[in-house]
Amino acid sequence: MKLGPHLHRIGNDIVAVYLVDTDEGVTVIDAGLPGLWRELLTELASMGRTLADVKGVILTHGDGDHVGFAERLRRDHGVPVFVHPGDADRAKGGKKPANAKQSMKLGPLLGFVGYSLRKGGIRATYLTEVALAHDGETLDLPGAPRIIALPGHSAGSIAIHVPVADAVFVGDGLTTRHVLTGQMGPQPAPFTDEPDQAIASLRALLPTGATWVLPGHGAPWNGGVAAAVAAVEKAAHA
Repeated sequence: MKLGPHLHRIGNDIVAVYLVDTDEGVTVIDAGLPGLWRELLTELASMGRTLADVKGVILTHGDGDHVGFAERLRRDHGVPVFVHPGDADRAKGGKKPANAKQSMKLGPLLGFVGYSLRKGGIRATYLTEVALAHDGETLDLPGAPRIIALPGHSAGSIAIHVPVADAVFVGDGLTTRHVLTGQMGPQPAPFTDEPDQAIASLRALLPTGATWVLPGHGAPWNGGVAAAVAAVEKAAHA
């Protein structure tokens, strides 16, 4: 799905992956679930691109529904996969902290689990090697993506600001569709290690002034980063 001149999405509102397309090539933001591989190839073809044009993958964090096809790109096609040092072990399959009990509704929960199963979620292949992306760093990848530390969902969660796409990719820093309750709109994401820290971290997004706020789960938000952060803070305190 093309969202803008430099911006594409594959997957759906349950699990999403983003592609930044520039003259220099393609940067993939998150790698979703393994079964999205075919959609990746189809979207690249629609862009007039191939796997040879993919210059790097950036993971917003290391959870299994974000590492997806990243190791396949790295291992089989030599594409570097970047992750914050705080999530390097998580992206390699390391143990993650237990979260508090989650609110959920049966329908949305079954939808999330069913989609994950269909897209190979239970056979996630974790990374065996990662490149490190540090807070404040601008990576030498298409779109000149800049890393913004966004700790809370996980210790090494990040956002990625891509000015040419007027977008900030937030992973599970927030969600616009709660995968366990089906609730829509900007709100805190489930399965978060440190919920209060996650909300506080969102303030780091405001200086980007980005129009697009793109979560790993939920519809793309083009109402501006300030409105998205305000909505999440309001939902968190409701």
